[in-house]
Amino acid sequence: MPRRTAAREPAQDQPRAAPAQPDAASLPEGEGGGAKQGSHQPTPGPGLHLIATPIGAARDITLRALDILAGADVLAAEDTRSLRRLMDMHGIALRGRPLLAYHDHNGARMRPRLLSVLAEGRSVAYASEAGTPLVADPGYRLAREAIKAGHSVMAAPGASAVLAALTVAGLPSDRFCFLGFPPSQRSARLRFLQEAATVPATLVLYESPKRIQELLGDMVKEWGSTREGAICRELTKKHEEVIRGDLGYLLDTVSTREMRGEIVLVIDRAAAVQNDPDVLAAALTEAMANMSLREAADHVAKAHDAPRRQVYQMALALRDANENG
Repeated sequence: MPRRTAAREPAQDQPRAAPAQPDAASLPEGEGGGAKQGSHQPTPGPGLHLIATPIGAARDITLRALDILAGADVLAAEDTRSLRRLMDMHGIALRGRPLLAYHDHNGARMRPRLLSVLAEGRSVAYASEAGTPLVADPGYRLAREAIKAGHSVMAAPGASAVLAALTVAGLPSDRFCFLGFPPSQRSARLRFLQEAATVPATLVLYESPKRIQELLGDMVKEWGSTREGAICRELTKKHEEVIRGDLGYLLDTVSTREMRGEIVLVIDRAAAVQNDPDVLAAALTEAMANMSLREAADHVAKAHDAPRRQVYQMALALRDANENG
């Protein structure tokens, strides 16, 4: 039976009082107690440092990321206001250092400036608005050009919506494929789903709450209603929610309520097709006697819970065989 549950797991949006830290001398080398005003922090080496930032709870920042933010020569951020708030929460002063906006709209203009800083042997810390840089993020091109120019590029890993969703979805995580945002235009979205239909891995997608119902409707049409999935909404935030079930159940759920917040959709890999080709061919032949080819393919795919693309290709082959015979 498909799992059909909606689990709410509240998370903290505001940092709590910091727990007591061990003496620095008792920590392994390189593992300080986090950035604090006036304390000595390891100075980041020259190069581009890609910093993962919290996707919700402010305390999900790592101690290493705080050290880099405290010591880097130049700071760059997809959203400078978000980074300043995060630094203020953790007591990191800017101290007159440049804090530069770097995003999709100004990347071509800002990259040469940041690359010139790297060429001087200084350190640049780049932070996403939320999550891990380069995962659906404008930092990708900056990192590529820094690598091409021969500069060091280092990661300070941390929060990731993709990995957080895989963790709580309850679906196989031994192999997964991140698909980013599906196209908003429907014909392109259908082609996108047809290409992804048989990927032998768990699928992870981002989607807007305004389009999640349309996307799930197209998934049911293209992939059938029984494939397992999970809607992971507002991860690590106050109203975190995970809705698990088959695609039919997920579509019914979003059709009856307003969805809000950031959404990660996790879909199980396609099961091996068990439909006997002869049975499908017989059903198509009967349906095509009274319906158009497309209508017949839709009808048979739904009736047998078979991938629509496979059934449609079979219908085309049957039509061509009849016409040539």
